[in-house]
Amino acid sequence: MRLLVVAMQVPDSRAAVRVLEDGSGIDPVGMKFVCSPFDEFAVEQAVQIRERDWDVEEIVVLTAGDASASGVLRTALAMGADRGVHLLGDSLPLHDEIAMARLLAATVKHAGLEPDLVLCGKKVIDNDSGELGPALAEYLGLPHIGGICSLELNDEASRARVHRRMDGGDLVMEVDLPLLLTCDKGLVDPRYPALPMIMKAKKKPVDVVDAADVASSAGSCTRFERLQPPNSSGVCQMLEGEPAEMAQELVRLLHEEAKVI
Repeated sequence: MRLLVVAMQVPDSRAAVRVLEDGSGIDPVGMKFVCSPFDEFAVEQAVQIRERDWDVEEIVVLTAGDASASGVLRTALAMGADRGVHLLGDSLPLHDEIAMARLLAATVKHAGLEPDLVLCGKKVIDNDSGELGPALAEYLGLPHIGGICSLELNDEASRARVHRRMDGGDLVMEVDLPLLLTCDKGLVDPRYPALPMIMKAKKKPVDVVDAADVASSAGSCTRFERLQPPNSSGVCQMLEGEPAEMAQELVRLLHEEAKVI
């Protein structure tokens, strides 16, 4: 069984994000990037499938982005993946997940990968979008179940039994492989690679695929893509005094300055 995991690079959630003036993306200067946490669940689940003694031929991790995205692959390789595939390009439509799904599907076919199980994160934390996994399943011609919180395989690893959260309980589904699953929080707890695994990861192979080599086979896949920073918030005015005085002043401000009453 061959497992394919999609792991994308996102800004650290604690970083101050600045949008470029032309809206084409975020300013990477001084920005720390990490593997999207939901994608880490997918990597960990793939490694645990092997550790549970299913016959796994290899675990391949696929990412996309400029040269800095290679750090995501090294993280996944240190966690236990066997090799990486890097769709390399400086102007990829990273914030357009439908377009990226077409490019990733073309990369899978270009690299000759024929996965039995594809694992993705439920969403990425930069734009909070969950389009990539379902769209990739569509372009690969695979069935898809999203947001799983539990996964079991039968003895032959030919059929999966999954749980996904719903209001009031879990939905239990069974489906034959090959298929694509997106991973939700609570599925597994990602491991922190030990130093020996980090060192070994530097020697594991990474295949680089130029985005220009797959763009033609992916076809036209660019939609409107533009980012903009949120509107700046107004100045907060603190009221002081006794409760009755503050209430009276608040009413005055809402009436005379905000003009909402």
